[in-house]
Amino acid sequence: MSNVNPIATGSAALSGLAARLVRDKLLSAQDAEKINNESVTNKVSFLVRLAESHKLDALTIARAASEEFGIPLLDINAFDPQSLPVKAVDAKLISRHRILPLFKRGTRLYVAVADPTNVAALDEIKFNTGLVPEPILVEENKLNTLIDRNLDSQQGNSLAEMSEVLDNVDVGAEQMPVDATDNDDVNDKPIVRFVNKILLDAINRGASDIHIEPYERQYRVRFRTDGVLQEVASPPPALASRIASRVKILAKLDISERRIPQDGRMKIRVSQTRAIDFRVSTLPTLFGEKIVLRILDPTSATLGVDRLGFESEQKEAYMEAIHRPYGMVLVTGPTGSGKTVTLYTALNILNTPDRNISTAEDPVEINLMGINQVNINERAKLTFASALRAFLRQDPDVIMVGEIRDLETAEIAIKAAQTGHMVISTLHTNDAPQTLGRLVNMGVPPFNIASAVNLIIAQRLARRLCPQCRKPVELPKTALLQVGFREEEIPSLRIYGPGGCDACNGGYKGRVGIYQVMPMTPAIGQIILRGGNATDIAQQARKEGIADLRQSGLRKVREGITSLEEVERVTNE
Repeated sequence: MSNVNPIATGSAALSGLAARLVRDKLLSAQDAEKINNESVTNKVSFLVRLAESHKLDALTIARAASEEFGIPLLDINAFDPQSLPVKAVDAKLISRHRILPLFKRGTRLYVAVADPTNVAALDEIKFNTGLVPEPILVEENKLNTLIDRNLDSQQGNSLAEMSEVLDNVDVGAEQMPVDATDNDDVNDKPIVRFVNKILLDAINRGASDIHIEPYERQYRVRFRTDGVLQEVASPPPALASRIASRVKILAKLDISERRIPQDGRMKIRVSQTRAIDFRVSTLPTLFGEKIVLRILDPTSATLGVDRLGFESEQKEAYMEAIHRPYGMVLVTGPTGSGKTVTLYTALNILNTPDRNISTAEDPVEINLMGINQVNINERAKLTFASALRAFLRQDPDVIMVGEIRDLETAEIAIKAAQTGHMVISTLHTNDAPQTLGRLVNMGVPPFNIASAVNLIIAQRLARRLCPQCRKPVELPKTALLQVGFREEEIPSLRIYGPGGCDACNGGYKGRVGIYQVMPMTPAIGQIILRGGNATDIAQQARKEGIADLRQSGLRKVREGITSLEEVERVTNE
């Protein structure tokens, strides 16, 4: 066990692994204390919260934990996945505790763990198997990858198998079903197999969108992964109509209609516990129908507020605003900036048996149990405004409006916020101060804005640097000053850039939110009432210490979470 002496910090003494990391200058005392406090608050181990914070890469954490707890560290990639005795432990235990059996000797079962403090996992394995578990430390990211691969294999849902059959596609759509049982094109096995593989590849790569695009001499398939489109396939152009028909059949669209856009949905069950929804959109182009499929993973709506990427003061303002009994919270940003996840996270937090929650969306992206969700249908005259009026007659506590697009919707939403309801919605503006100006330009009286709006969040999504291959970069002092760093912080500044390894996508893996969180303070309210513009509001926000998008992005650069190039890409308006 550890011989590391406790380290005194501002409010407590750090010990164990936290103290070792500080002593070895791998983590600052302030960061260690913050992570330790958060682990206590969230009732998780220090190791789990440390991994979630992305302050250190998985290998550094594993090495430090190995030294601290006296447990051997091994590279799990050195083991043959086919030879692992995974059936020795129930799959539910492997999934719940994130452990994996490596090999068995007599009555001892050696198991890979990323968190050796999880004694409950070892006790449960001993109880269920009758074997004595011996922990071996491995890197968390490699362990999770191997666990997921083995669980998929046990469930018979590996990519290779599912691309052959995919029998359990459940289509959910409002359009009339099309009987295509006699259509050779859409039931052609190679076409079916190709479409299935594209869908499953996109899911496994973590793509958010699939673009299937016909051109005169080319037919290409692109995935949007971490916000960036990449070409993944180029099937023969002669197959364009057959591939389009197959996708339209799955989404229950009319395959005989190729002259107008169509919208539909479908669902794929990729395991016994996980189903993925696809929103399908077709568009007639010069050389055929372009199809875009938006991948809607319900798990993205249940990430939890700690996974969004808020800084501590931003999270505090967000939580305080959504828990008020009435008022309005607005989220703004371009398409694909993560607004939906921010809204759904708030809904999940507020979704308790004592609240009546209704949403008006165009369209409903993720189904949430316990929430009344309404799909906007302009043709049937079911608009945001008409849905809002109906909500107000049904005793609501919380109302979510997918987007405020016009004065009528804005007025009803603000009236609801002023009469005892919590309203959350989105607007399309560049930053938080411009959101208030946009409402004024719509025709909403300034006194209504000042009295109804509690909080405005502007956000972007930046690609997260891969912790395994990120590398330090050197930049001229003038360049750092120009982008917004302060002169006094430059000597101690460490900036990382993308590397590139098998575990990531060009040096990046996943995305992180960059936020401007602006409460409606009395001073900002006064600026609105006297007719001030977005520039006046932005100046006041800076005086009150509210970080804009660029400043929030630079903070992520300081922490090594993302690169400077990525922050400039998403915050240059």
